[in-house]
Amino acid sequence: MTLHLDSQDALEDAVRTLVTQDKRLAPILAATGMPALRRREPGFAGIAHIVCGQQLSTASAAAIWGRLQAAFDPFDPDAIRRARADRLGRLGLSAAKIKTLKHIARELGAGRLNLDVLANEDADAAHATLTTLPGIGPWTADVYLLFCLGHGDAWPAGDLAVQEAVKVGLGLATRPTAKQMMPLAEGWRPLRGAAAHLWWSYYRVLKKREGIIAPAN
Repeated sequence: MTLHLDSQDALEDAVRTLVTQDKRLAPILAATGMPALRRREPGFAGIAHIVCGQQLSTASAAAIWGRLQAAFDPFDPDAIRRARADRLGRLGLSAAKIKTLKHIARELGAGRLNLDVLANEDADAAHATLTTLPGIGPWTADVYLLFCLGHGDAWPAGDLAVQEAVKVGLGLATRPTAKQMMPLAEGWRPLRGAAAHLWWSYYRVLKKREGIIAPAN
């Protein structure tokens, strides 16, 4: 059964369970305090919002997303599917992002993709489904699963902030790669999503204390 991080209470229960199971996390929680739940809009709008922000500054991404929302009200996959590419381009989307959003919109319209059911699938299977879509890489898939669907076991192995926090928190000699992050988190299943929230909180503590690299977009 998939745990959903759909409330602050659910996240706190999951974090307490993790700390009980893995004593190495106790000093991490002591340093951070209980992490706050981070949620974003679900469905097509949620994944479109993340795609808009790929490899852009926060300000640029927010500006583009604001223009898209103003241009398409309601913002739904059928509207994006029917929209002319040149119109989307004038709103600030790159050709690659237009291709991604239109493909997702077509898949949703044809019933070949159902974003809602991913919340109840095994995290690795849901991740694999999303990364088969053009323009959806591992980081985008994990952020969508975690923040839009509240998937309790999604694990953002490629996130630089989580990698750096794990390196410092577990006393590793070097920052682990995305591949190395997978076995490191194996013992936190099925609560890896809660562990990610904890490690993000720890990264923020470290960043205030010392100048660590910025997280990935």
